[in-house]
Amino acid sequence: MKKITAKSIHSQLIIHFAIAILSPAIILSVIGIKFIYNQTIKQAEMKSFSDLNSAAEIYRNRIAQLESITKLTAARGFIISSLIEGKADTLQKELEQTMKSEGLDIFTIVDSKGKVICRTGNKNSKGDFLTSDNFVKKVITEKKAVSGTDIMSREELLKESEELADRVIIPIVPTEKSKPSTESIETNAMVIKSAVPIFNKEKTFVGVLIAGVLLNRNHQLVNKINEIVHEGALYEGQEVGTATIFMKDLRIATNVKNQDGSYAIGTRVSEEVYDNVLVKGERYIGEAFVVNAWFISAYQPIRDYDDNIVGIIYVGLLKKPYNDLLFKTILIFCIVAIIVINFIYIIALFIARKISAPLKQIEEVARKIAEGDYRYEFSIKNAPREVENLASSLNNMAKELEKEQKELEEWATKLEHKVEERTQEIKKIHGQLFRSEKLASLGKLAAGVAHEINNPLTGVLTNASLLLEDFEKDDPKKEDVQVIVNETIRCREIVKRLLDFSRQTKPQKKQTDVNVLIDNIILLVRNQTSFRNIEIEKILDEKLPQIMADPDQIQQVFINLILNAADVMPKGGKLVIETKVNTTKDFIEIKITDTGLGIPEELRTRIFDPFFTTKEHGTGLGLALSYGIVEQHGGTINLESQIGKGTTFIIHLPVISHESE
Repeated sequence: MKKITAKSIHSQLIIHFAIAILSPAIILSVIGIKFIYNQTIKQAEMKSFSDLNSAAEIYRNRIAQLESITKLTAARGFIISSLIEGKADTLQKELEQTMKSEGLDIFTIVDSKGKVICRTGNKNSKGDFLTSDNFVKKVITEKKAVSGTDIMSREELLKESEELADRVIIPIVPTEKSKPSTESIETNAMVIKSAVPIFNKEKTFVGVLIAGVLLNRNHQLVNKINEIVHEGALYEGQEVGTATIFMKDLRIATNVKNQDGSYAIGTRVSEEVYDNVLVKGERYIGEAFVVNAWFISAYQPIRDYDDNIVGIIYVGLLKKPYNDLLFKTILIFCIVAIIVINFIYIIALFIARKISAPLKQIEEVARKIAEGDYRYEFSIKNAPREVENLASSLNNMAKELEKEQKELEEWATKLEHKVEERTQEIKKIHGQLFRSEKLASLGKLAAGVAHEINNPLTGVLTNASLLLEDFEKDDPKKEDVQVIVNETIRCREIVKRLLDFSRQTKPQKKQTDVNVLIDNIILLVRNQTSFRNIEIEKILDEKLPQIMADPDQIQQVFINLILNAADVMPKGGKLVIETKVNTTKDFIEIKITDTGLGIPEELRTRIFDPFFTTKEHGTGLGLALSYGIVEQHGGTINLESQIGKGTTFIIHLPVISHESE
């Protein structure tokens, strides 16, 4: 066998093939592994942030639920009359049942001066004044409901119940990396609280009803957060998610358990989390070792009614599933890379042998040309096509290279424009996918919340309606029961909107005339009170083609936008509705313009987000639902706004829409 020297063409080809293959392979492997790791961790962090948003919403809903319970109780005629007459025993008996059924820890009534008339949890504790309580003070001053998070001392809780006072005591467990502290026990309590004013039939303020739920050792709320956010998912027998409530930096309620099965309360957050969340008031995400496993953890500050930071809400995502997925992905990546490298190396050996022989012939010819033998002609047989082309193209190579260079420059310019166009398209698609995933996630949460309250709400409405029928026409209690019926119907409508948002039903498309829809809507709303000072101008294209659409859903979109326009022009203005078809006849355009105050730049990117609203009593679902309807019809909805001049919503809907869409 012929020896391959270090300077031979054959050996040089093999060596350079090996370098050319292995160097990029190693670099790409390192970059690929790092990219996979970063993407995996980024995905986990995005999931944690999404879970944190859901947990915070559940926490706020619990406060809202507490306020609703308190308002309904405060509106009962029997409670009002007993308070006015000072019947503490009657109030005690009446409120105990509500306190137990709603899972309340505090249920106290004070008169208009703040004097305690009845403490449901401690019937012997009354007669003192709660005017130092911030919630009570604000209700007495402002005569409106106050709800939120509050910190109570053990002395305050002793007045409510000895059992509550004992429950708040939490030994502080020394925690690595936590902020230095000399305290060894916590005796204060964090509560969610609602205080609502009580008015008699003449609308005179007569007292305050205070309701509260203690969060110390309250594992029911964190279990509910974990159940809704993580759906009780397990990985290798371990819960995938965790949820915790901190009072300041102390863990007071959690679903995390110690090795002995007890709840892991009493530990503290790290100093880094303390500085970012409690001091700076920012969200924080990072890895944390909780009891016996690593979690991707997300933290958000909890603020009291005066916007002071009093605690932290936390959700954690088990890191092990992501680590296992990362390991398997990297393992498969490495195995494939090794197989490909070996396969390419074998091919390189074969190609090196095939190339080296004719190249030696070319070397000999080049030597003769260098010696001045220009008449020498040669041809190479059974060689790679590239080598044959090299042998036949030496004389005109420079000319061809110049020509190719010009073509390459033109091609590069075109490619650059194409890449830029594709990049913009990808960004747009990415934004739409992100919004769709967000809408789907929040829709699922909305459906869960709606279904949770729908059944008890139906029971309340049914019983209240039956009770209303039993009262005589002049019975003074009938008015109070009517309030319950009206408010329950209002709650049912809110639940219906939540369910409508979560279902996102498929459009029932048929031939639809958009101009007719707009005419019908204007006839419907123009005589309403909110439109009396608003001038409505229609600029409708008479040749506007019909489209395949669900008329009920499209009408709902128009009504939402028109009513929103009226809301931003409470003192009057002008509403312009315009329709036309684009130049290519494949889309129709609907513009709804108001002369309101306009939408600030920082709010425009959030205007279609679910539950985002600037209205005092809005649900934040109207524009999100409208966005989903237009998107399901294959269209787009955008807005243009100028501060002080008004806002224009622009809707594009396709003229031709196949049933398969």
